[in-house]
Amino acid sequence: MRVLLVYPNVRGLNMLPPAVASFSALLKDNGHDTLLFDTTYYNPQDDDLIDGESYKEQQLHVPLYKKPTDDISLQTTDVYEDFLSKVEAFDPQLIALSCTEDLFPFAIRLLRHIRTKTTAKILVGGLFPTFAPEKAIAYDCIDMICVGEGEVALVEICNKMSSGQSYTHVTGLWIKESGQLFRNEIGLPFDIDSGPLLDLDIFEERRFYRPFAGKIYKTFPVETYRGCPYRCSYCNSPMQRNLYLQSGKSFLRIKSIDRVFDEMRYFKDNYQAEYLYFWADTFLASPKSYLAEFRDRYISEINLPFWIQTRAETISHENMQLLKSMGVHRIGLGLEHGNEKFRKEVLKRNLSNAHTIERLNLINEYNVPFSVNNIIGFPDETRELAFDTILLNRDIPADTRNMYTFTPFHGTELRTISERRGYISPDIIASSLAKPTVLNMPEFPAHEIEGIKRCFVPYVLLEKDRWPEIRPAENLTPEGDATWQQLMHECKERFF
Repeated sequence: MRVLLVYPNVRGLNMLPPAVASFSALLKDNGHDTLLFDTTYYNPQDDDLIDGESYKEQQLHVPLYKKPTDDISLQTTDVYEDFLSKVEAFDPQLIALSCTEDLFPFAIRLLRHIRTKTTAKILVGGLFPTFAPEKAIAYDCIDMICVGEGEVALVEICNKMSSGQSYTHVTGLWIKESGQLFRNEIGLPFDIDSGPLLDLDIFEERRFYRPFAGKIYKTFPVETYRGCPYRCSYCNSPMQRNLYLQSGKSFLRIKSIDRVFDEMRYFKDNYQAEYLYFWADTFLASPKSYLAEFRDRYISEINLPFWIQTRAETISHENMQLLKSMGVHRIGLGLEHGNEKFRKEVLKRNLSNAHTIERLNLINEYNVPFSVNNIIGFPDETRELAFDTILLNRDIPADTRNMYTFTPFHGTELRTISERRGYISPDIIASSLAKPTVLNMPEFPAHEIEGIKRCFVPYVLLEKDRWPEIRPAENLTPEGDATWQQLMHECKERFF
C-alpha cells in the first residue's frame, strides 16, 4: 500500500507528533510505503484557524529562526495546491489524516480540495472522531474514521486492503462501504513497548527545531506514558479512560524504562538531539521507583536539557532534587483557575491556593524556570471569578504566565455541561485556544472574556492600585488598543 499521512497544523501550536511517526514506522515494518504532508510551516490561509494577529506581523521573507546551517522559514506557496500536487505525484491508495478538533475544519477543507482528484480511501483519526464519531463520519470527503488509538487499526486495514481482503470489520474503525456504515467496536490499547522506533525521516529537517526560552534547540518528543491519572473536567483524558473501561480495557499505560531509553539514545545518536520534550500529561505522576531509576540512567546515558509538564501536587523537595540533578531546563504547569471552590467543584482540581503557592515557590527555590497556564471563560464563570485567577498569579514566581480561552472540546465533561446550559450548540466544533470563546454566556459575554484575557499580563505584573487605569484597555476599540499597547510596552521594559 501507498499511504499518504497528513498532519494539519499551524506553526506554534503543536510539537512534532510522535503518533504520526509511529504510524509510519509500523506501516513500513509491514511492507507499506508512506509519505507525509505536514502543514506546520505554511502561512495560515484561513481566518478561523488561529488568532491571526501574530501572523499578520510575520514577514514571510524573514526566517522564523536560524541555525548555523538551516534557514527555517514559512512556506509561501498555497497549502491546498501543494497538497493536491503531493496526492497526484504519490498516487496513494489510502490517505490517513490525524488532527486535533480545532484543526478539523482545516482538515476537511484540505480533503475536499483533493476528493475528486483521487480514488484513495480517506481515513481520519484523532480525538474529534473518537468522541464525535457520528459528526465526523457524516462528512462526504471521509470514508472511515478511527475511534480510539490508531496504531493497530491502521496496520490491519492496510494489510487487508493490500491483500484484497474485506476490511469492513476492522476493530477501531467506522467504515462507509457500499452505502452501509460499519460501526466496529473499539480496539485493544496499543502495547507502547512493542512498536518500532519512530520514523522521523518522514519529516523535514526544519521540523525538529523549536524555541525554548529564547534559544533554538533540535528537539524530540519522548513518550513516557499514555493517559493521565487525574480527572479534570476540561480535559478529554478521563473520557478516554472511560471509553476503554467500558470495553474492559485500561487506557493508562506507563512505558518501560528500557524502551524510553532506547528511544532517547536513538534521537541522540541518529538525529543529534539537543533537547528533549517529555510527552506526558503529568511527568512526575510516575511511581517513585520509576523516577529514581529514570534519574540515574538519564544522568549517565543521556544528559540533555529537557522540558516536562506536571502539576503542583507533584512538586516536592524530593522531586525537585531529582529533576535538578537530571538537568531540567523548564517546567510547565497548569493552574487553570484561581478560585478554590470553582476549581474544585467545576474543574475537579482539589489543591488549595495556599498549597499551590507553596509548591510553586519550591520550584523557584531550586532556580528552575517554569511557566503556568490559565484558562478563562469556563461555563458559569464570571468576571469576579476570573479576577481570582489574576490574584493567584500575582502570588506565583513564574517566569512565564499564559491565559487561554476555554475550549469546549468533545469528550470533556465541560463540553456536556456547556451544551446542557445552552451556552453552545451541539453542532459547534471547538476552535483554537487562541480564538475568542464560542460560548454564549449572558453573565460573562465574549467581549469581557477577551478583554480580560488580553490585559492578563498588566493585571498580574503592574501595581494593583493601577487596575482602574488598566480597565479601559479591556475595550476592544482603537482607544482600548492604544492603552493596551502602552501598558504592554511598560511591562516589557520593567519585567522582561
